[in-house]
Amino acid sequence: MFAEVRTFDQEDSLLARLAARRARVGVIGLGYVGLPLVRAVAHAGFEALGLDIDADKAARLNAGRSYIRHIPDDAIGELLATGRFEATTDFERITDLDVIAICVPTPLSRHRTPDLSFIEGTARAIAPHLQPGQLVVLESTTYPGTTAEVLKPILETSGLRSGQDLFLAYAPEREDPGNATFTTGRIPKVVGGEGAAAQELACTFYRQFIGQVVPVSSTATAEAVKLTENIFRAVNIALVNELKVVFEAMAIDVFEVIDAAKTKPFGYMPFYPGPGLGGHCIPIDPFYLTWKAHEHEIPTRFIELAGEINTAMPAHVVERLARALDARFAKGLNGARVLLIGLAYKKNVDDTRESPAFKIMDLLERRGAEVAFHDPHVAEIKPTREYRRYQGRRSTPLEPDALARFDAALIVTDHDGIDWQALVDGVPLVVDTRNVTRGVTRDRERILIA
Repeated sequence: MFAEVRTFDQEDSLLARLAARRARVGVIGLGYVGLPLVRAVAHAGFEALGLDIDADKAARLNAGRSYIRHIPDDAIGELLATGRFEATTDFERITDLDVIAICVPTPLSRHRTPDLSFIEGTARAIAPHLQPGQLVVLESTTYPGTTAEVLKPILETSGLRSGQDLFLAYAPEREDPGNATFTTGRIPKVVGGEGAAAQELACTFYRQFIGQVVPVSSTATAEAVKLTENIFRAVNIALVNELKVVFEAMAIDVFEVIDAAKTKPFGYMPFYPGPGLGGHCIPIDPFYLTWKAHEHEIPTRFIELAGEINTAMPAHVVERLARALDARFAKGLNGARVLLIGLAYKKNVDDTRESPAFKIMDLLERRGAEVAFHDPHVAEIKPTREYRRYQGRRSTPLEPDALARFDAALIVTDHDGIDWQALVDGVPLVVDTRNVTRGVTRDRERILIA
């Protein structure tokens, strides 16, 4: 691959190469966003180079093996079979590319401020290898202004200038891991370019493998679109989480309320409560805008209040469990044996990033409980930033003998394929934060919907 000697095309030539799918594309960061993107690029007919600092990831992909559960080995085999994909850790190969897509993490720091170290590190790594006429697209979620104020100056240390020698754009990722309906090519793509030329090139690129491209006026606007989407979800989830607490006090089932309310064909959209927010987007992205708004001395009261409510949910769930143990068995959390069902942040994936299960586990253990977990998609806990002490813990099988050891089970994630009736039969108390036990018929007195 990539044996052709590169010539430095101008805008029109790059545009033609993109339209003909003859451009050479590199995707940096082969995680939950980058790997689906590079698959879509290669299957569309482009030569696709996957770049990552993790040598193990590159080696596994080149050997036809996946490290993301919802992307099976067969999918990687099909990718390799195109003859248009290769993974590497060699950033010098940036020189050979026409398009470079950056898909690296954007977490929060310990002080809940934006951590752009992955974007900045990637920019510094590729800057020495940039060539005139390349298109660089940032996909990582971030605050408005990042592309122009952070990424662009670092790239321009190469001596190239955006809009003259280099084309720069922002196109936020919209991946939904495990969603078989809305895959990469079926999710409309928002694109904002640094100037008209970059906009046209980026839109032409994405149109080759995405059904609908949505151009916006600037990179900052595109950055704001992504944050708006996730803030909308965070605020509405906080609303139903607050309603859940209120309705609990009134002995009203919030899930029944929502199911009835959503029959209204206009003016209402259902959101569901849970044990807390997880994933790399909703718990994190709103604070990127909050931080940027403070720079302009503008308060973000809704966003911050939503964050407070959602962050408080793990503690609320733990308290509900404690009260239930005390009321039913005259036994508090100290010494109680608790099984968490689900470690992943959402159903049917192996992604544990920002999962509320970790906070719940921590709160339970601080109050003296003995905690184990079961997750059909997470066999063993991998290293995390905040909860390194849990590394290496393994999933407990849902077998009768194993269940008999526990005083209670706490359902955090509603994975498909779990026998909920068997769980209820096997454990004296089940606290269900997802209303997934609604179909259980026997032993319903053991269930607390929380």
